[in-house]
Amino acid sequence: MPMFQPTKRDGVVGYEGGGDGHVLDLDTAVKDGVLGGVGGGVVGAGVGEKLDLKKMIEELELSEVPSVFICPISLEPMQDPVTLCTGQTYERSNILKWFSLGHFSCPTTMQELWDDSVTPNRTLYHLIHTWFTQKYLLMKKKSEDVQGRASELLETLKKVKGQARVQALKELRQVVAAHATARKIVIDEGGVAVISSLLGPFTSHAVGSEAIGILVNLTLDSESKTNLMQPAKISLMVDTLNEGCIATKINCTRLIEMLMEEKGFRSEIVSSHSLLVGLMRLVKDKRHPHGILPGLSLLRTICLHKEVRSLIVSIGAVPQLVELLPALNPDSLELALSILDALSTLQEGRLALKGCSNTIPNLVRLLMRVSESCTQYALSILWSVCKLAPEECSSIAVDAGLAAKLLLVIQSGCNPVLKQQSAELLKLCSLNYSDTIFISKCKLTRTIQ
Repeated sequence: MPMFQPTKRDGVVGYEGGGDGHVLDLDTAVKDGVLGGVGGGVVGAGVGEKLDLKKMIEELELSEVPSVFICPISLEPMQDPVTLCTGQTYERSNILKWFSLGHFSCPTTMQELWDDSVTPNRTLYHLIHTWFTQKYLLMKKKSEDVQGRASELLETLKKVKGQARVQALKELRQVVAAHATARKIVIDEGGVAVISSLLGPFTSHAVGSEAIGILVNLTLDSESKTNLMQPAKISLMVDTLNEGCIATKINCTRLIEMLMEEKGFRSEIVSSHSLLVGLMRLVKDKRHPHGILPGLSLLRTICLHKEVRSLIVSIGAVPQLVELLPALNPDSLELALSILDALSTLQEGRLALKGCSNTIPNLVRLLMRVSESCTQYALSILWSVCKLAPEECSSIAVDAGLAAKLLLVIQSGCNPVLKQQSAELLKLCSLNYSDTIFISKCKLTRTIQ
């Protein structure tokens, strides 16, 4: 259940009757017969039919509800409103629980109650029921229309080619992205197989982009994922990733990552120079920063396959990621550090990190700055680099202020493993100095034990 926000209308109930935009207060709603059983009624409801209020509230999941419908205790729509002697109205179960806790006052006004009886507010109940019924019936009608349209578009795709196919795919992509019911219809009516069959070596960029945009919004079963892992289909996704607009690039990365979740996924499928270069372009594109997170997410997933790490290093990913670190947001930063940590397990990865002049300064700045996970990754990478060339790298690290940061980690309440890593790295950095010189270079005022 979402947190409900009252509509921003003072002194009125946000009832929007029949789509005419009128906002009625409680008295007007009663007088005009909006509450059901009188002239107004509910458009589209069957005669004598009464929909379950609880079910409607749960299925609609509305974020904005008229304030008078909201219980002041739970901040959720009332299903059984009752009024106290103070004139304040609450959900019955909530106010009875308040009484059971020994409170004999009005929760809103804190007035002591002279009468602890509760009176059902039938007028408000009917208004709540009518308001939700109209919203519910409208949602159902839209849902039925959307399902029908999605089904029609699937049938159209089986018959048309060329520009007509592109247009049908484009409309289906928009419908599927906006409506869960359309996604269900596409899956139930075999739409995944229909759309997947359009991907191949001779598929145009326009058709491929729209088809991928549909598939990435669907829940794919194991058979569908296996089908999409065919080399020709993966090759099309990689080409589309390199050539498409930013939305298409993001869709390609998300779809490939979905496929990688399948148990039978083989690392050679993503051992593609073109794929990795395309991902690095996406990650470095400053014009479209919203592509960074999905790009890094897929790259991190690829890094889990040890066989591909050497190829990632060979395309120059290490120095490019190091240069990106200062500008990344926390979520992207953690992914980037995770990738660099994985690459630092390779000799060529460590050499690439050492060869980048900003590796140590950038990593030192991140210690104790973002999250414990980021600090852990940064420490692990620094250890790998400093261990590779202790004299050279330790000197750079000390000048960058590493020792002071390590002392902060040791003195903090973080993970004991991090403290141990920090102590070992601090010891490594101090090997080339006497205690006096080391303390002086670190600008520390306390003795390092």
